[in-house]
Amino acid sequence: MAAKPQVKVVSVGRLREPFWRDAQAEYQKRLGAYTTRLEVAEVADEPTPEDASPAQEVAIRQKEAERLLTRIGEREYVIALDSSRGKAFTSPEFAAHLERCFAEGGQSALTFVIGGSLGLHQSLLTRADLIVTFGAFTFPHQLMRVLLLEQLYRAFKIQRSEPYHK
Repeated sequence: MAAKPQVKVVSVGRLREPFWRDAQAEYQKRLGAYTTRLEVAEVADEPTPEDASPAQEVAIRQKEAERLLTRIGEREYVIALDSSRGKAFTSPEFAAHLERCFAEGGQSALTFVIGGSLGLHQSLLTRADLIVTFGAFTFPHQLMRVLLLEQLYRAFKIQRSEPYHK
């Protein structure tokens, strides 16, 4: 990788517990060696009633998507995280894909999007240049953010052939 990229993570909800904030801060520090800028942006989550109807769930996802889309520029390469519709990568494949985005696609910035408890609205999935899954499991958005940052760190280590625990 020639130049250091810019990376943005846009997520519904905030990190409430100190251990999630600490984990995020640790990976932000580590990623500083590999990026020119790492931005983590949070948008408010929409309250979800326990007995929400399917129509209410769509409306909630739409409101969250509108908030997320305000944090995404027109020319940003967007990678949405969605467990049910995304493409699965191994860590080396993910690293290679990111490298191709920067080298072949001329991308200098990547934006990753993490939805709320109900997932992402179709409008956001349509806006995405790529949809990625970290498996068929559903993860809380707080954990997903830390997992994404860890995988980004791992990808940059792989790209530079630097050691990383297995």
